[in-house]
Amino acid sequence: MTEPIDTDATTDATTHDTTDATITDATMTNATTHPAATWTAPATDAPWRDRSLPAARRAGALIAELTLEEKIAQLYGIWIGASEDGADVAPHQHEMSGAIDLDALLPKGLGQITRAFGTAPIDAAVGAQSLARLQERIVDSSRFGIPALVHEECLAGFAAHGATAYPVPLSWGATFDPELIERMSRRIGEDMRSVGVHQGLAPVLDVVRDARWGRVEETIGEDPYLVGSVATAYVRGLEASGIVATLKHFVGYSASRAGRNLAPVSVGARELADVLLPPFEMVVREAGPRSVMNAYTDLDGVPTAADRDLLTGLLRDTWGFEGTVVADYFSVAFLQTLHGTSGDLSDAAVAALEAGIDVELPTVHAFGEPLVAAVADGRIDEAVIDRALLRVLVQKVELGLLDDPAAPAAATAAKGAVDLDSAENRELARRIAERAIVLLRNDGTLPLASPARIAVIGPTADDPLAVLGCYGFPTHVGVHHPESGLGIELPTLVEALREEFPGAEIALAPGTSIDGGETDGFAEAVELAASADVVVLALGDRAGLFGRGTSGEGCDAETLDLPGAQKDLLEAVLDAGTPTVLTLLAGRPYVLGSAPDRAAGILQAFFPGEEGTRALAAILSGRVNPSGRLPVSVPATPGAQPSTYLASTLARSSEVSNIDPTAKYPFGHGLGYAPFAWGDLDIEIAEATTGGSVRLSLTIENTGDRTGAEIVQLYVHDPVASVVRPVQRLIGFQRVELEPGASVRLGVEVPADLASFTGRDGLRIVEPGTLVLGFGRSSGDLPLTATVELSGPVRVVDHTRALHPVWTAGRVGGERSGTERIGTDSP
Repeated sequence: MTEPIDTDATTDATTHDTTDATITDATMTNATTHPAATWTAPATDAPWRDRSLPAARRAGALIAELTLEEKIAQLYGIWIGASEDGADVAPHQHEMSGAIDLDALLPKGLGQITRAFGTAPIDAAVGAQSLARLQERIVDSSRFGIPALVHEECLAGFAAHGATAYPVPLSWGATFDPELIERMSRRIGEDMRSVGVHQGLAPVLDVVRDARWGRVEETIGEDPYLVGSVATAYVRGLEASGIVATLKHFVGYSASRAGRNLAPVSVGARELADVLLPPFEMVVREAGPRSVMNAYTDLDGVPTAADRDLLTGLLRDTWGFEGTVVADYFSVAFLQTLHGTSGDLSDAAVAALEAGIDVELPTVHAFGEPLVAAVADGRIDEAVIDRALLRVLVQKVELGLLDDPAAPAAATAAKGAVDLDSAENRELARRIAERAIVLLRNDGTLPLASPARIAVIGPTADDPLAVLGCYGFPTHVGVHHPESGLGIELPTLVEALREEFPGAEIALAPGTSIDGGETDGFAEAVELAASADVVVLALGDRAGLFGRGTSGEGCDAETLDLPGAQKDLLEAVLDAGTPTVLTLLAGRPYVLGSAPDRAAGILQAFFPGEEGTRALAAILSGRVNPSGRLPVSVPATPGAQPSTYLASTLARSSEVSNIDPTAKYPFGHGLGYAPFAWGDLDIEIAEATTGGSVRLSLTIENTGDRTGAEIVQLYVHDPVASVVRPVQRLIGFQRVELEPGASVRLGVEVPADLASFTGRDGLRIVEPGTLVLGFGRSSGDLPLTATVELSGPVRVVDHTRALHPVWTAGRVGGERSGTERIGTDSP
């Protein structure tokens, strides 16, 4: 772990080469050690300090006093300690990073500090105190004493050494439990605020279009309604904690050709409007996010970083977003280096600002001297800079950063130890993991009935990092600093099984590595399997970045076969004949060979976080009843891609193609240990206008002998439409938790707006005609369907349309109405 450098030491940290490990006390020394300002500080009663004035007026008063260079300084961040040795944690980082001279920069002011905790391991308390000292230096070095806004990654928890590693977003989707995810994000935000952070670069709202894409683990799933609903909850929690949530990546990043990271995107306007944009639209409207990050990609040849129609026309003018748009790391410079739409960095800065990007991240580049030069030679009007600056300063006002020049509200230096992985955090991480793990298959072997001898086989069985995605701090940053340790407890699966089954003899054989392709361990693994009562076969991924893993940013897959020799190990172990439970610790769905027919059970865990292996063990023993549902389909063949459940008739299996893209396990699939009966469907209102609603109700009963949860999924099928539609599309869901023998009567009002789509003229419409509403256990299992009719004219709707059905619930034999959760809070 990086230790602070004594501020009394003679070492001068005026120029900070980016090969430094992290931001330490040496780089955060107060400006009294590095004199830079010769001015007199403004009076504390200046209008921008007046809390009684509206934020925009305070910000405007300050803008009127700033020089051009001081204005521009508020529109970029600095990334101290970022490696320039190679692709580390951001694409092309080695090309875009360079030495940072704080003494030259800080007299102008500073907009943001990039990843003070997320660049290298640093003790949280030390980091908080050092960050506070850096903020003091920033305040003391510039004329107006404006603190910097501090941002960090928080995709699966605060990306800092020693912070809780929660399950990845794909697991959030698998819970179908937005309320639980909101609790998690509030905890993440509280931890970040406790050490002086203001903004979190999450959540990811990209909808999965091709599971070969390495960043599938960072997404919430392949359905826009699920993505939007869960992301809305995440943003509400993060914003409620005081952290600025950042929606990313706006928009189209996940639709890259062949699933290659940062590859060209070829989507039509309808796919963009009906699949990729709705999650952003929902979150902007319902959760109040204060920031949006552009995507790296281009749409029909227009890079999103320079797309005014997208970043201003749609986001601001139509949806009414009022926050800041921040650049994905280096994406402004990429307009020159990757997209070839700007001749130099000045042109890139102009294009990005005019499109609507307000802040260049992660470090000063195009928005530095190139932007100053662009103003000087008339390529951009200073008013455009003022427009972005107003948004930035209003946000700083709202965060309290202009309230007190002597004690910036940016950070309260932590006193003593800081616990970023509290018992409460771990308990919440465990609860999410338990609800996220999906039981795909069970021949009756599960839960395990006290086996005497368990063979634990596979490359993820004894790997502590097998539960983390590529944005978990130990995998994202910690792998470059092995001397600092993991920072948190990460029990392996075999360790968790020994805790869960203390009376069993448990033996381990890895069989092969994750992606090395070795087969010399097969014989030992098969012999161990043959001698056991049951086999737990642990396969999956290694998270990493830019080719250093099998899942994660820049770790795309050529096919959806299991990496390395794992598919062959799977078949060899199944051939041994011992009941085998396949457990997958992975970042994407994979083809499972003959396991769907031969395995005793299959458990899918999408990087379930620090408590994930304990959650798996608890499900295997039966102490926890699984309730996760697939947020992405599990393919039957490795090459039938891209394929999601949002498929039209022509995208499904047919007699005119020899390729069958039908999933082995469809979106929404998942089993539990308690059976549920569905029945008594009543179509209470079967006809409505295109501006009205229909109403239905049904009964759900737990017919098992233990408490369990069912996820009631509502799908719409439009048999005849003016444009091609998906055969099934999720428009609502409800988590129903019931004790044994209990029943609930669910009612749902379905606005006609939920059947809307983009018509031939580009407008969103609701058409009259027949709709089929299906209540499903998954997109492929709809036990109850109802035909309803919409009448009247074609109706044009916009972003103010209804986005959700309205659910009510009452106990059978004792009414209980409302939209609250049903049943107990635990499985």
